[in-house]
Amino acid sequence: MKRELPLFKLAVEKAEEPEIKLSTSVGSLKKQESSLKTSTSALLTMINPLTVWITTNCGKFLRDGKPDHLTCLLRNLYAGQEAIVRTGHGTTDWFQMGKGVHQGCILSPCLFNLYSEYIIRNAGLDEAQVGIKIAGKNMNNLRYAGDTNLMAESEELKSLLMQVKEESEKLA
Repeated sequence: MKRELPLFKLAVEKAEEPEIKLSTSVGSLKKQESSLKTSTSALLTMINPLTVWITTNCGKFLRDGKPDHLTCLLRNLYAGQEAIVRTGHGTTDWFQMGKGVHQGCILSPCLFNLYSEYIIRNAGLDEAQVGIKIAGKNMNNLRYAGDTNLMAESEELKSLLMQVKEESEKLA
């Protein structure tokens, strides 16, 4: 059974921090839009130029492949990573890290977004005709930060999940 949800009826409220509210009144949307413009421009001045470049060129990245000079830069940035783990009983010895990104690095979320976007595109979820209709558009996945929500009927959902699993295993 397919149901279509009109976009204007969508309202998301999350009580935990950070508080997220999508309002439907025009006045508050304009207010939110103007405050968003100021906070976005202030935020962009603080972000590393490489991060901004990767974020703005993400589509080109995925379409045309990875530029060799950027791949080399990232490889050198993460080459020879070492880590130490601190516990309640002391610290471990230093060890080499084979996978992963620097904790707290502002580039890490962008790299993760590239990775997850690559998986979703190669799994074919954007072109899949399964999912739910919202305002006339077919939606089968919602992504925010490190979370991906797949949406479909039971059998279709199983198929979507297997597509993502298979594509993820190719990169693991």
